[in-house]
Amino acid sequence: MTVSVFIDGAAGTTGLEIGERLAGRSDIALIRIDEARRKDAAARAEALNDADFVILCLPDDAAREAVALIRNDRTRVVDASTAHRVASGWTYGFAELDPDQRERIAGARFVSNPGCYPTGFLALVRPLVRDGLLPADALVSVNATSGYSGGGKAMIAEFEGGAANTAFRPYALSLAHKHVPEMTVHAGLTHGPIFQPAVANTYRGMVVEVPLHLAQLVAGTTPDAIRAALAAAYPAGGLVRLSQDGAPTVSIEDDAGTDRMTLHLFSNPDTAQVRLIATLDNLGKGAGGAAVQNLNIMAGLDPLAGLVL
Repeated sequence: MTVSVFIDGAAGTTGLEIGERLAGRSDIALIRIDEARRKDAAARAEALNDADFVILCLPDDAAREAVALIRNDRTRVVDASTAHRVASGWTYGFAELDPDQRERIAGARFVSNPGCYPTGFLALVRPLVRDGLLPADALVSVNATSGYSGGGKAMIAEFEGGAANTAFRPYALSLAHKHVPEMTVHAGLTHGPIFQPAVANTYRGMVVEVPLHLAQLVAGTTPDAIRAALAAAYPAGGLVRLSQDGAPTVSIEDDAGTDRMTLHLFSNPDTAQVRLIATLDNLGKGAGGAAVQNLNIMAGLDPLAGLVL
């Protein structure tokens, strides 16, 4: 079986990553707009309606516009923007989020790709809320650092052109980052987490950390219970894996260049505290790799086809 796919925004950072993963696949036929017609609205609308699947790699408003241009009831959409991540009628495209999430994605017409930061946060927090270990009204924080490619072409140019003379830069200091609603809704939390993102002077890779006092969890919850919940949520052999080696360090580069994600649990019985940490590639499982995984699931193909494991 071969399915036709149009990447709207194929020249952007995420679009290029998706194109690399789909290139050369015999089960995918890419629809391309001739360079001379790249800015032709009619040509774009034609491609959007001709494709079996459309992957949107666009700013939010442009993504909404693209969906409105689809006039048929057949074309299915994966949106990599923020536009539809908590929107009614859209299925959240984090296949590992819940036991039945993959089936929801498989049957959906409209799938919203998760954000890179929420992917790490949700992988750590959602199983604890779902299993009743972390109360839904818990007040939590998340510290996260991404490679500068997460900021798109402008930030890439800033760092690679020498304008960003820094190794590490916190941002979103207004405490109003657009990823917070997504984190809150899909984790099942009542209150949005305090989100503390930063950018590091490295091209790709991401570290997402959720520190917790055991007192924040249901009475009697132990680090072993947390580990058991994470292990049950992510069976061996998938893209999300739970570290078993007890490595003393975690690096932003650990899963860079791949489409997997690794979860770590560190604890101290004397302080009754835990640090939950996820490493992933902001362009892989955090963007392009996740979009291809969702496309594969929706099309009934091997979910791992084209991915970097």
